[in-house]
Amino acid sequence: MKLICEGLDLSDAVLKVIRATAVRTTNPILEGIKLHASEDTLTLSATDLEISIEKTIAADVKIPGDVVVPGKFFADFVKKLSNEQIELTLTDQNTIKIKYTDSEGYLQCLSADEFPIIRELSTPEKITIKRTDLKELIEKTIFSVAVDDARPILKGCLFEIENDTMTAVALDGYRLAMVKTDVKCTSNKMSCIIPARSLNEISKLIDGNDDYIDILIGANHMMIDDGSVRIITRLLEGEFINYHKVIPASKTTTILVSKAQLEDGLERASLLARMDKNNLVKFDIRDRILTLTSASNIGNVTENITISLDGKDLQIAFNARYLSDCMHTITDEFIKMNFTSQIAPCTICSAEEDKYLYLILPVRIVE
Repeated sequence: MKLICEGLDLSDAVLKVIRATAVRTTNPILEGIKLHASEDTLTLSATDLEISIEKTIAADVKIPGDVVVPGKFFADFVKKLSNEQIELTLTDQNTIKIKYTDSEGYLQCLSADEFPIIRELSTPEKITIKRTDLKELIEKTIFSVAVDDARPILKGCLFEIENDTMTAVALDGYRLAMVKTDVKCTSNKMSCIIPARSLNEISKLIDGNDDYIDILIGANHMMIDDGSVRIITRLLEGEFINYHKVIPASKTTTILVSKAQLEDGLERASLLARMDKNNLVKFDIRDRILTLTSASNIGNVTENITISLDGKDLQIAFNARYLSDCMHTITDEFIKMNFTSQIAPCTICSAEEDKYLYLILPVRIVE
């Protein structure tokens, strides 16, 4: 293998694909990046067997070939050569010579024959979605995914497609996030569960513009093809929780509140709440005022926010972080909060459109 490419192109490609290399593994090949040179392109690939990333760049290929380079060192090395033209040559000793200006370096490589085959999807369903919509869908749900291994299926997001509407759902046993967006799909109805880590990488790798991107979903894998970048992830197998049963069917108290005022009040109250192990913020809803209170051994904070109230007065408490996580993702000027009782979940939704719903379990107040 022998080729010449631009250092900036190579550095950009390496920084994208290295996100899929394994961090802690007994198999060294999964820590590597595969280089495949053919015709006038160089394709870089990495995988940890859950997610695979491929990036193709232009190259002047003198001799086609394949090799696996040590991922972290190769990434650190070529990152310092972004302003140079680079020549890569595979030697008979299975080392790769990296030549730039009047200097050169050598890296011991692994055989490409040992690298896992990155599968192609057979007869997948195709979904077309705006890049901005996909990024927003991921960012507004992923924070509610479970992080422990007690229920592995909850470490992914459920994606449901029906009548050209995609619904993403994540929950961890204490809170739930559900967000909807418009798509174009080849199937009238389908669903899959995508690992949160893969969604996080997808969100970082795709550009946030209004162009459309295709998602291909097969029996066990999903692929996003961004032209020069391909991301392939395995899907989680199993039954997701029936989230419809978790959402309260009725409400006794509804408030309309300024999202900015509530978020600012929560931020100030949280400064003290974080010092308490329960991270507790109490709501006292009565008349046209929402009173937020938090306390710790160094003091207390009281915030009064004007609201519109429909229903009964109520006292209820929440983990402040769960509320703040929701507020950070919402862009509406006003939001609705629906309550049933002191011990039943609260739901947060838009004052107008039915595009998102967040659910948070309260913390029992001990008088």
